[in-house]
Amino acid sequence: MANELARHLRKRMTPQEVKLWVHLRALRELGFHFRRQSPRDGCILDFVCLRARLIVEVDGGLHNFDAHARIDRKRDRRFDANGFRTLRFWNNEVDKNMQGVIELILDELARRSPPTPALRADPPP
Repeated sequence: MANELARHLRKRMTPQEVKLWVHLRALRELGFHFRRQSPRDGCILDFVCLRARLIVEVDGGLHNFDAHARIDRKRDRRFDANGFRTLRFWNNEVDKNMQGVIELILDELARRSPPTPALRADPPP
């Protein structure tokens, strides 16, 4: 059932999810493989990099309501207890500040992953 829902959501991604997905796929060159609309622990995650244990969520206005915000916080705590970090971005952040969104994701990937040649601060000797 979760796989069917995930498949359905992959076919109907929001415009902001599609924009971010293009950038996240490009991070494969750096060794980070993101999955989109991925079923995990009873939830469908917008994007997840299992190697870095990083979840990226793109939220619309619905997530601004108290009930939904409580659900998001509870879910984030559950994944945090299992070693995951969740980054949440609003749709308008993806639309208006994609560079900033990608920089935050890259910073978190660098913190959560062993160094790779592409992410090292200084070039090899």
